Amino acid sequence: MSESGSFLKGVILGSLFWALIKMLGQVSIGYGNRMYHHDHHHLQAPSKEEILKLSEREQRVELSKSVRVYCIVLVKPKDVSLWAAVKETWTKHCDKAEFFSSERVKVFESVSMETNDPWLMMRNAYRYALDKYGDHYNWFFLAHLTTFAVIENLKYFLLRKDPSQPFYLGHAVKSGDLDYVDVEGGIVLSIESMKRLSLKKVSEMCPEQGGMIWRLSEDKQLADCLRYAGVFAENAEDSEGKDVFNTKPLRLFIEEAMTNQPTLVVEGCCSDMAVTFNGLTPNQMHVMMYGVYRLRAFGHIFTDALVFLPPNGSDSD
Repeated sequence: MSESGSFLKGVILGSLFWALIKMLGQVSIGYGNRMYHHDHHHLQAPSKEEILKLSEREQRVELSKSVRVYCIVLVKPKDVSLWAAVKETWTKHCDKAEFFSSERVKVFESVSMETNDPWLMMRNAYRYALDKYGDHYNWFFLAHLTTFAVIENLKYFLLRKDPSQPFYLGHAVKSGDLDYVDVEGGIVLSIESMKRLSLKKVSEMCPEQGGMIWRLSEDKQLADCLRYAGVFAENAEDSEGKDVFNTKPLRLFIEEAMTNQPTLVVEGCCSDMAVTFNGLTPNQMHVMMYGVYRLRAFGHIFTDALVFLPPNGSDSD
């Protein structure tokens, strides 16, 4: 074999070896809905007892009003049926929700990002939200069209957390040396994290696009950028340590619980305070809406410690 042929062979083998190393570095170690061997923090929702300690009912009402959530939904024009389902269901419970599309669409009102690149769509949507609504909302929730969210549970989780601190939370995963929040379960940023993400020095260190060969997913690129700003992923859990941001549909969790814990299906499935489920069809969105907001047992009186009212003018359930 000629010297040039040997050199080319060496380059190819070296590239394959490097690809293998990168793949191994990206492997996440998990079991079911729980992730192990990660270094990110675990944030828990307040317990009912903590809320009841608030001295006056008026104080609880004012506290509930202080949590204002702006919802960012990333969409693609071809997903019209999902788009319609999300618009008709859970987004009505956001204080404000806007759809960000890869291109201009006549069917639904949306903010056009003029790009198909997932990372650029996410980054530009965050910039738009901060520039236009940074003074109106203190929490920013980003989700894909296949995600169903219970906004009241999100607000309850955020109730005792200070948005002037750099929060970046959801379903946290470890990949190599990077802790990131999986976009499949939704991503929550506080207003402080939004501001840090927009800093000039962070923008300069964080490229608009990844490399041509080793391109990271948009949620990993977000985590990488936030690291430069001193903001790190945190896993959101209820007071019992169960995940509240879920990257799979409820149906799969129930099936897994029936297989693994047949005598404790409910306890082994999910948190009572779950915020998100992912991988839903349009019909499943409406079924979730029915189960979460419409189905009631006649004569049963709910005694929640506080209430999150829908935005003024909303036709939410």
